[in-house]
Amino acid sequence: MKRREFITLLCGAVASPLAARAQPPTKLPTIGFLGTTTLSAMSEWVAAFVQRLRELGWIEGRNIAIEYRWAEARSERYGEIAAELVQSKVDVIVTTAPAFPAVQRATSVIPIVFALAPADPVAAGFVASLARPGGNATGLSMLSPDTAGKRLELLREIVPGIRRLAVMVNLGFPAAVQEGSEAHAAASALGLEVVKLEIRRPQDIASSFESLKADALYVTTDALFNANRIRINTFALSARLPTIYPFREHVEAGA
Repeated sequence: MKRREFITLLCGAVASPLAARAQPPTKLPTIGFLGTTTLSAMSEWVAAFVQRLRELGWIEGRNIAIEYRWAEARSERYGEIAAELVQSKVDVIVTTAPAFPAVQRATSVIPIVFALAPADPVAAGFVASLARPGGNATGLSMLSPDTAGKRLELLREIVPGIRRLAVMVNLGFPAAVQEGSEAHAAASALGLEVVKLEIRRPQDIASSFESLKADALYVTTDALFNANRIRINTFALSARLPTIYPFREHVEAGA
């Protein structure tokens, strides 16, 4: 072998491993998870989400990455977190209905999955239609317009003497407003007087119970109420007010 050929071969043998080591690690497909409340409030949902991913062959840290962000029931943070996830160039964003509009405004390219939409996603503007969602969004919705009426029927079975019903609604969440309207209509059909407790921020919860005169309380489905469920429970129990909630987490928190 000629001297020049040997040096070329030797240099190639040395350079190749170095070049291989210099290669940047392959970026794992990344899910951006925008939680509207806190990890503790959504721990069971997150566990179910991760478990189902594993069942489908996607294991966090091995062939997929998940970037979690928690808004702590502060709706003003939804847009900020959505922009952060878009800037991080995640491959898909998973969130729930309260934060969806902010994510939708942040990107028209990255796929968005809304894991839970209590309102009609078409009427709410989430998708163009159920058959053909269009755009970059899809997800799961609880299309159950009669739920409010069923809950009130159950509440009346437990507390038959109800005459005046308080309905707690977060005015900043259109789906909660819609549910509140459904509860109001169902209560009126049952001959009940309705008092609306209008909430915009956590501080409004305490003041809504001041001088409240009602026989029972209906709490609409909302991330703010879920994050503040202990506070709501405390005031409702102090007022000896029978209360019906949308999720079992409220009951597990002492309702």
